[in-house]
Amino acid sequence: MNSKFIVIEGLEGAGKTNATAQVVNILRQQGIHDVVFTREPGGTPLAEALRQLIKEGVDDEPVTDRAELLMLYAARVQLVEGIIKPALARGAWVIGDRHDLSSQAYQGGGRGIDVRLLQTLRAAFLGNFRPDLTLYLDIPQDMGLVRARARGKLDRIEIESLAFFDRTRARYQALAAEDERIVTIDATQPLSVVNSAIRTCLTQWLRIQEFSP
Repeated sequence: MNSKFIVIEGLEGAGKTNATAQVVNILRQQGIHDVVFTREPGGTPLAEALRQLIKEGVDDEPVTDRAELLMLYAARVQLVEGIIKPALARGAWVIGDRHDLSSQAYQGGGRGIDVRLLQTLRAAFLGNFRPDLTLYLDIPQDMGLVRARARGKLDRIEIESLAFFDRTRARYQALAAEDERIVTIDATQPLSVVNSAIRTCLTQWLRIQEFSP
């Protein structure tokens, strides 16, 4: 099979780290060992510096919603052009912890930024570049926050209101329903059930890819 770009999406505490491990195990069982991992924002020195600014801010200066959005796209473009596209070109598979769907959900849904602006930025900076498959781990934020708090101190995004995350989740769900490349996994289920759902989904998808031109 040709190289593919697979993305794991979801709210904080949805279980993206576990899902990534499951995807890697399944790929290796299929004989796919050249795998590159990315995260957004981040993944390159410049993008990691932007990640720090986005998540922690600078002193007491408020970060405007549009400034946050532009920093996210700057980090994303740097990652796509510097890491993801070259990896795919040499035949590696790429597994991403978040990609553009996060901005569509968090900034479009949570922040309420105009969808037309988001679409313009995506078209201008990413063009037709899209993940081949996205696994969206769906979970209510009150459940996800319990898991996120167990990891340690919450960052600037994680301390947003439940209403913010409700809007973000609603946008995730709406976008997933519109795009056949996005598969929704119920992340409220026991871990063994979630892992089984990931395995079933990915195995079936890989079988289809194997016979696609």
